Amino acid sequence: MTCSDLAARIQELQPEATLADVARLCLLLANGTGNPEALGAEDLAKTCRDVRIRLEATTDQHAAMISELECLSREFSGTFTLDNVLTLVRAFKVQSQMLRLYVGNRRWMLGSLPEKPTGGI
Repeated sequence: MTCSDLAARIQELQPEATLADVARLCLLLANGTGNPEALGAEDLAKTCRDVRIRLEATTDQHAAMISELECLSREFSGTFTLDNVLTLVRAFKVQSQMLRLYVGNRRWMLGSLPEKPTGGI
């Protein structure tokens, strides 16, 4: 199956999808499923919905993390606290999750992120 074939199948299921959405779904489906060609119409539609939900959740986490990092950079005093370190660790995990969606690791979610601590180091 070519990318064009997969794109045509996606456009049949989601005629309102933009070109960017179709291209993104092609990439995510190709990387996230072993063989998108083997998916029937119903399974492809369900898989597309699942991928969109995962992408939206990851994008939301990424946006929240960017906001936290911007806050951290504005307030950074030169000394790292435990809160600063855990913020950076969560940022790495969220960024890793985004990259895994796009480069094809089948383990979609990384699990829970560490909670924010209340004190310093």
